[in-house]
Amino acid sequence: MIERLRRWLRDPPPALAFELSEEGIAAARPARPPRILFQPLRAGVLSVSPLRDNVLDADELAAQIRALAGARESRKRHDAVLILPDASVRVVVLDFDSFPSAPAEQLALVRFRIRKGLPFDLDSAALSYAVQGTDGKRVDVVVAAAPLEIIARYEAALRACGLVPGLVTTSTLAALELAREGGAVVLMKLSGRFLTISILEAGRLRLLRSIELSELSRDEILGPLYPTLAYAEDQLGARAGKILLCGFGNMADRLRLDLEREPGVPCEPLRSRFGSVEAYNAGLLGWLESLEELKSA
Repeated sequence: MIERLRRWLRDPPPALAFELSEEGIAAARPARPPRILFQPLRAGVLSVSPLRDNVLDADELAAQIRALAGARESRKRHDAVLILPDASVRVVVLDFDSFPSAPAEQLALVRFRIRKGLPFDLDSAALSYAVQGTDGKRVDVVVAAAPLEIIARYEAALRACGLVPGLVTTSTLAALELAREGGAVVLMKLSGRFLTISILEAGRLRLLRSIELSELSRDEILGPLYPTLAYAEDQLGARAGKILLCGFGNMADRLRLDLEREPGVPCEPLRSRFGSVEAYNAGLLGWLESLEELKSA
């Protein structure tokens, strides 16, 4: 998925990128330096879910996007990047002993493997996949799927403003561009009531989980982390070298101290050269990081 993003960005970048969340809309224009904006959304405009329509007030969402986009030439096509909340899309990493080269065979195999694990009907879903590098023993494939209704309603908000969503991704998938550490790195990202935990090893996504929390407490947050760390050690053959935190606000310092004491893994905030990384803009800043990497390549 990360490599696909890089290939797509070799074309001239779009003039605008938007990251949507229940909290608000983060937008960026990829200038030097990039111009980054944020517009809060009132409660009830968006309600994130992988099972039902997320856009509860389409007119208000489009109005806020239009305000951030500003005036444009009406007859000219304007591509835009659309970054969705993690919990609106199911992302999994599948491993295969071998993977066919024909796209039709690849898609059929991916659909067969993922169908039973989805909480929605695959036949009425949008699905995308990307083959990651192989370690010589297996092939890892990142798969993203969501009901067509969810994706279409998010895209419609951009189209209502004369924008064409040329790339659609999720917040954490884009934010992984900010996690360029060596070895195994765990990214914990809290956005509203959803906790997303991912493992990145040498630039390859190995696991991604998005969990709806019943309450925003220390135990609820740390509970899913320990089995994730155990999985990393068992499957990767090495302990996580670092934990990166995003979106925890006033809880971040306490969590950092807890994690460095037990399980004893170094812990620090997710950072970007373009500004403070928050849950509502982490994907946007990761996308901007991709642009900079391509410019310097």
